[in-house]
Amino acid sequence: MAPAPIQRLLSAAGTEFAARLLLTFPFWGSGLAKLIDFPGGVAEMEFFGFTPGWLFNGLTILVQLGGSALIVSRRMVWLGAGALGVFTGLTILLVHRFWAIEGPMATVAFHTATEHVGMIGALVLVSVLALRTAPAREDAPLAQGLRATP
Repeated sequence: MAPAPIQRLLSAAGTEFAARLLLTFPFWGSGLAKLIDFPGGVAEMEFFGFTPGWLFNGLTILVQLGGSALIVSRRMVWLGAGALGVFTGLTILLVHRFWAIEGPMATVAFHTATEHVGMIGALVLVSVLALRTAPAREDAPLAQGLRATP
């Protein structure tokens, strides 16, 4: 059992909301940057070979901001986290390809990829926790099976 001050902090009304904001920060921060500087986002997409850049930038903004909003709002967390998780996994395969890079940049790409794997794990965890805290419904036996037992 955690010490009482830690329990109070973790039980505080704003802690979960703050954690959801922090978890999604890399996504909504990137999505807002790509939206505010749309031409810069297009250039980034085209740099990595994604053409047409405007389309890939727009889809990236949609996934990053939409997925973040679903997680932060606690609405269809599974969908937001799933979309962001797939997006993050694809960035490892398509952008952070450490196995195809030589020299010091391979190490940078490797570390970025491993951080992305950790983010995917956190996105799965936020989905599990949302399922466990969802109101009990008769049509949700999986959710009931995942609830913590007293």
